[in-house]
Amino acid sequence: MFHALSGNDIALFVSVFLACSVEAVEAVTIILAAGTSRDWRSTFQGVISGLVVLAGLIALLGPNIDKLPKSTLRLTVGGLLLVFGMQWLRKAILRASGFKALHDEDKIFKEEVLHAQNQAKISRLAVSDWYAFTLAFKGVLLEGLEVVFIVLTFGIIQKGSNPQAFSLAIWAAVISVLIVTIAGFAIHKPLSRVPENTMKFIVGTLLTTFGIFWGAEGAGAIWPHADLSLLAILPFVLVISFGLISYLKVRKAKNLPVRPLNLRSFKEPSKDSPVLVRWIGGFFFFWYDFIIGDDWRVAAGIILGFFVTHALGISGWWVMPLLVASILGYTLNEATRPERVNSL
Repeated sequence: MFHALSGNDIALFVSVFLACSVEAVEAVTIILAAGTSRDWRSTFQGVISGLVVLAGLIALLGPNIDKLPKSTLRLTVGGLLLVFGMQWLRKAILRASGFKALHDEDKIFKEEVLHAQNQAKISRLAVSDWYAFTLAFKGVLLEGLEVVFIVLTFGIIQKGSNPQAFSLAIWAAVISVLIVTIAGFAIHKPLSRVPENTMKFIVGTLLTTFGIFWGAEGAGAIWPHADLSLLAILPFVLVISFGLISYLKVRKAKNLPVRPLNLRSFKEPSKDSPVLVRWIGGFFFFWYDFIIGDDWRVAAGIILGFFVTHALGISGWWVMPLLVASILGYTLNEATRPERVNSL
């Protein structure tokens, strides 16, 4: 099926497999909650509808992404991978240092079931339970979008230098989703034993590494040893991450009160808002949350880094690694800063 796999091929396959596995675990948890507590027929209708929408997006985006100039593609993909990767990495660091609760799929499953059981059963169109349908549809669409993005970016961006990259990315995604789905439905419960937090740390590190590499290249930099530079970027990201975990553990041990920061500047409209406002606001909130994430300063810093890299030209490869380390350190320090007590 494939020719002999290189180190880059294996790294690509592992990155896509782990990232898609994480998304699949979360999607299966939502589907099981909807089907178990509500109606399986409506749930499967939601799943199928979500898959149809995803298939349409793949058919629409796939060929068009491939037509973009290589530098533009690398810059865009590098930026998005950095935003996604640093979101996962920041949350993993906060969990590892004790500032954020560990991701518990079993707890999430129970909360989804409890919430679903309290919703009224409404029939619309050919769907007997609209809530089960929408819950499954949103779960598949939201988690599936990240799977689609990961496959398209990892596969297409390396397609020019590696013809089998896209096939590898697709197979990695398909295998991971099938394994998680079969396991989830076989035991009929969320995959709470899957070390998801560890997987998110690994995936966050890999996405951040590839994002630094491709983003810097797209901005006009040339890495000193081409693809071999990835072998230096990955340890660099790991050292920064473990250093931050150690630093935050020391801060956590002091047991100082910490005020959680709400970093989102754009909030989803309330249920009391007019229908049109909810639809438009919800649309923008979805894409803001998907692309920008939980801290707009991360995205702003990445864009600034690309401008600086472009200004320095081929010698600006060092900008993005240092910038990523600075952004991680600053935002995590701010998020865990002890609450200032007014002594007056």
